[in-house]
Amino acid sequence: MKSTCPPLLLCLSLALPLALPLMNSAVAAEDAAPNERFAACLKTLRSVAAAKGVSTTSFDRLTSGLTPDLSVLEFLDYQPEFQSPIWDYLASLVDAERVTDGIAMRAKWADTLALASERYQVDPATIIAVWGVESNYGRNFGKRPLLTSLGTLSCFGRRQSYFSGEFVSTLKILDSGDIAPEKLLGSWAGAFGHTQFMPSTFLRLAVDGDGDGKRDLMGSVPDALASTANFLHKGGWREGQPWGYEVILPAGFDASVSGRRDKRPLSYWTGRGVRRADGQPIVASDAAAGLLLPAGPQGSAFLVFRNFDVIYGYNAAESYALAIAHLADRIKGGTPFVTPWPTDDAGLSRLERRELQTLLAARGHPIGEVDGMIGAKSREAIQVEQQRLGMKADGRPGQKLLSSLRANQ
Repeated sequence: MKSTCPPLLLCLSLALPLALPLMNSAVAAEDAAPNERFAACLKTLRSVAAAKGVSTTSFDRLTSGLTPDLSVLEFLDYQPEFQSPIWDYLASLVDAERVTDGIAMRAKWADTLALASERYQVDPATIIAVWGVESNYGRNFGKRPLLTSLGTLSCFGRRQSYFSGEFVSTLKILDSGDIAPEKLLGSWAGAFGHTQFMPSTFLRLAVDGDGDGKRDLMGSVPDALASTANFLHKGGWREGQPWGYEVILPAGFDASVSGRRDKRPLSYWTGRGVRRADGQPIVASDAAAGLLLPAGPQGSAFLVFRNFDVIYGYNAAESYALAIAHLADRIKGGTPFVTPWPTDDAGLSRLERRELQTLLAARGHPIGEVDGMIGAKSREAIQVEQQRLGMKADGRPGQKLLSSLRANQ
């Protein structure tokens, strides 16, 4: 779901029919001030929305007073699942806190999960894992009004045709009354709710999980969990089959045969000396699996099946899919990966990131809230401390920096 796309549920297809009128509008207003360009663009979007079934009355009501937020453009080219080392990415997404919380949430919502699992044939741990990664079990929805973000992205920056389709989908959601306008807040790219659906995905796949007649991914956990299960089901989830498992490669293994999409019979892999990391046998069969090497042949390796591809479809990044899959396994009682990542400076859990921020704040750095989220201010502070310590000043939070700051309190 990515390719410099938003971090959550971004379909790769472009709304091509929208491209030409929006492009013409953008070119015509190219030199205008942002607010003037935005107003001109909204006029075009008004016609586009009307052609897609949104009345002009509803459009005018929902967009009254709407102004652009150009800060969202800064995020278009930054996505952690593509720019962070895999060991950093997983260290914060699959840490002890998220595993413990996931086990607790699975117990708390056991009845809801049982119904969703029975209806959509997806195991509860995977549903919970999506919830945990996407919004930290409902704690982090995002705070940006969807119409503002998507309206801005429809009129400025790259991929305007895609975002204009999401903008129109947002108008349809609000017009239907499923979610009140003031409650529809989300990420900079328009993903929203407990499991961060994009608006077009909501229209296609959101379901009413609590029977109140509405599909409310913001206020209803049952709606969100059932909708996520429906997404995975429609994506081709195969009940009772694993997403994959960690494997050990023999010395001198030819890594050129790796690739999630290059699936081969299990007999092919066993014939080349690949074995499961947990010691269980690989039953040589014609089941197709691809070899995933997220950090190259020296790091953890995985055989991945069809269900991994389904998770990948939720957010098209292999690191993201691996985070969901591994968190689900850990919630079920699984263990950390056997093979360490090929680094001498491992990533930090959220608890360790909060400790790092506390140490930075104690040194007088204005990092803002100590929340485990390494934003611009934290990275600036990290760079200053790295330079002082004679380390590479890249702004990356790692174990070496944390240890050095601990030792110099």
